[in-house]
Amino acid sequence: MEITRLDVWTMAIGALVNASCALLGCYMVLRRLSLLGDAIAHAILPGLAIAFMITGSRALLPMFLGALVVGMLTAFLAETIHKVARVKHDAALGVVFTSLFALGVVLITRVADQVDLDPGCVLYGAIELLPLDTVTHFGVTAPLRFWSLLIVFALVIAFVVILWKELKIVSFDPHLATTMGISAALIHYMLMGVVAGTTVAAFEAVGSILVVAMLVAPAAAAHLLTDRLWVMMLLAGVQGVTAAVFGTLLAIHFNTSVAGMMAVAAGLQFALAVVAAPRYGLVARWLRRTSLAYRIVCEDALGILYRWREMSAGSATSGLSSREIALALGGGLAPRLALWLLRWQRLVQPVEARIVLTPRGSDRAKDLVRSHRLWESYLAKHLQLPSDHLHEPAERVEHFITEPLREQVAEDIVGAATDPHGSPIPQEESP
Repeated sequence: MEITRLDVWTMAIGALVNASCALLGCYMVLRRLSLLGDAIAHAILPGLAIAFMITGSRALLPMFLGALVVGMLTAFLAETIHKVARVKHDAALGVVFTSLFALGVVLITRVADQVDLDPGCVLYGAIELLPLDTVTHFGVTAPLRFWSLLIVFALVIAFVVILWKELKIVSFDPHLATTMGISAALIHYMLMGVVAGTTVAAFEAVGSILVVAMLVAPAAAAHLLTDRLWVMMLLAGVQGVTAAVFGTLLAIHFNTSVAGMMAVAAGLQFALAVVAAPRYGLVARWLRRTSLAYRIVCEDALGILYRWREMSAGSATSGLSSREIALALGGGLAPRLALWLLRWQRLVQPVEARIVLTPRGSDRAKDLVRSHRLWESYLAKHLQLPSDHLHEPAERVEHFITEPLREQVAEDIVGAATDPHGSPIPQEESP
């Protein structure tokens, strides 16, 4: 696969488009307005058509102004319908953008007979053709759209930097912003104006449909990877650039639409984040749930051995067989794996074909049983639950009671030596 100079410029143009959309998309995702970006990207079609019908020209300025006006109108109409008609925000957006998009398709089809305006190009873009139209600035010959998109990217960066505090507060808590004297509505419409302007500037590069992927996918993927806004925006920008690079390479390899492959690359990045994000990914959540499940099974096994030792008059060598413990825990593979983990952690050990607690395991088991019986006593004291209703809630809570909380409960029921069932509450050893 040979990479030409035109391919490099295609990557550069795509990187500027994607990074600009991704940075603004972070605020859209945080404010749950991703559909509004979709709406603006589709609704600017009638603005383009009306601008041509009025001016009879495809010059950049009238096209930009027409699309910008309709983009702002989309945000205004959606917000107005949401407040006045009291319909849900997504329903208001759906009504506005589908109506304007349909109107745009009709108008573009109508004016297409008068000018070489291809509706398919409007929808899907022609980024691979943009490097053919070059211009020289500052001694550098580059595609015309590269220079315009570079200006747009610089303006987006300036907008974010200048209004960083206001955008951040409005994105997370618009009511707090209002109490601080920040006009949440003004910031909202300023953001929508920048989104509309960026969408129009990106229109020729990625088209009306594919720009939506750049407004949502990189930001949504970055949101899964971090909880810090500046890191999220940095990751979203990087993902936008890499989507442009890998999308171009994949398009060259498969001989298909470059803009389409950029969107596919962004989608693949999002899918990877869904699966492998260190905190919110599917793998991480599965590992946390599995780890918690096995911790509970292990602690239940320690509790069983501790109670069995109590019943055996406190003999340190009293224990149960692996099969007996597994049956007490419900059988299956989990109890057997839990016993292996306990042996690996040196909390239990085999003695004459039986499993017994080690001194370290005995301390862990005593804390667990102490938490259980203290919680039973606490529930009996404050909720007056009958004794046969105490064990089950205490069995669930015992695995999550921290040492400070355990001692607070002990202070609340000071003087209680046994739980409501008459079992002794293990006492803390004096230091």
